[in-house]
Amino acid sequence: MSKNTQFPCQQCGADLKFAPGTNSLKCPYCGSENEIPAASRGLTPDDQEHIRELDYDAYLRNAAPEGEMQEINTVKCQACGAETTLPPNTAAAECPFCGTSIVITTTTTKQITPSALLPFKVTLKEAQEKFQSWVKGLWFAPNKLKKTARLAEGLKGLYLPHWTYDANTSTNYAGERGEHYYVTEMRTVTRDGKQVTESVQVQKTRWYPAKGRVHNTFDDVVVPASDSLPRQYTQALEPWDLHALAPYDDQFLSGFRAESYSVSLQQGFEFAKKIMEPKIEETIRKDIGGDEQRIGRKDTAYSDITFKHILLPLWISAYRYNDKIFRFLVNARTGEVQGERPWSWIKIAFAVLVGIGIVVGFILLFGNNG
Repeated sequence: MSKNTQFPCQQCGADLKFAPGTNSLKCPYCGSENEIPAASRGLTPDDQEHIRELDYDAYLRNAAPEGEMQEINTVKCQACGAETTLPPNTAAAECPFCGTSIVITTTTTKQITPSALLPFKVTLKEAQEKFQSWVKGLWFAPNKLKKTARLAEGLKGLYLPHWTYDANTSTNYAGERGEHYYVTEMRTVTRDGKQVTESVQVQKTRWYPAKGRVHNTFDDVVVPASDSLPRQYTQALEPWDLHALAPYDDQFLSGFRAESYSVSLQQGFEFAKKIMEPKIEETIRKDIGGDEQRIGRKDTAYSDITFKHILLPLWISAYRYNDKIFRFLVNARTGEVQGERPWSWIKIAFAVLVGIGIVVGFILLFGNNG
């Protein structure tokens, strides 16, 4: 990633590419394979030392040590602003996020080195089949979309940057505990056309003040470190099998592109707080007890914060239709498909006209038959 490293085949000299679903680099020409060493095995309890957790507060105070930074060469799309790496010796490229042709002008920046990644598991062929099945389920989709789905080059392999955060939280809260009770009330109702008076049980709630402190522990809160893709789609690709993380190795990136992060470490933690919030609130409600709860105030302190910069794999297709960008994502670990769907108004208008024609035909037919 840092230098667009090439891995030549020992048999024919061609560039080796990582083969999804394996632990090896494979030559696309002679088929020779080179197994990636022990880094290719997934994360186990004994491998914790291989996946570096960095101290969040220490990093903010002192910045990352030189050994935890890397120089990366990226190319920036002038249309959508996404910054990605390019394969070696690439003379022309298309932005994987918007489909725009990119003018190859690379820049070098320093970023925190990824500590781990999930290698590609779903092959291009499998992703293509998932994509095609998804497209077939779209009614009134433009022909261009269906054509894109048939083309293998319509999907590109990409590593998307993410932050993960661990934290302990302590939350002081004040609120109210609601306890239900029932009273009998007389009501007049109409039954069988007659008004009758009957007794009913009506639920009421007594409210009592409540306050206290709750504690939570969070592990690997995942936050996309890029805004190049809509968050509702990247988050919908979850869950990721983080137990299978492998220590970062350039060999896993061979044959794929990787985006550099654009969401800072601090910005990412603000997103992480929002992800933690529902769990904290659930803990408060359990602590308050009763039948209902009202939370009036809560103040959360975060401690023992650590983070990782990781790369997660996906297959992506993007193209423009009527001056709008549509993106389709396939989780390269599970095959989950998410995306934006365009509508073909020509097909919709034609279907409407056909429907009107059928209705008019029935009216004429039954009209003539009197």
